[in-house]
Amino acid sequence: MKPPFISTHAIRLKPGEDLKSGIEKVVKENNIRAGWVATCVGSLTDYSIRFANQPDGVMGTGHFEIISLVGTISINGSHIHISISDSTGKTFGGHLMPGCKIYTTAEIVLQSTDKYEFTREKDGSTPWEELQIKEK
Repeated sequence: MKPPFISTHAIRLKPGEDLKSGIEKVVKENNIRAGWVATCVGSLTDYSIRFANQPDGVMGTGHFEIISLVGTISINGSHIHISISDSTGKTFGGHLMPGCKIYTTAEIVLQSTDKYEFTREKDGSTPWEELQIKEK
């Protein structure tokens, strides 16, 4: 059995770019079928985050540090969470939505493997399309 191949994709998003769109572009260009966010540091001027168990996202403007970015990524659908802090250190986070605009930079490292394929399907365990992991 051959060992799985791990690929690393490093990008830097610049001021004004959208965080989610930037990640989705890399996923699409590299045909990532099973990947994850390895790390991200940077800052935002605008955020759009959906909090737990809420139907809609909330938006805000100011200056925010990206404290954490985690999640699974795939051309079949991604699920990414973000934590940010404001100028007083107040930290909050939730589901990454379109509209998170880069302030100075976002330095992102994504990784992927050829061992799996991630899809999103309703499986009866919840009302939502959840991660399905298929070994190749």
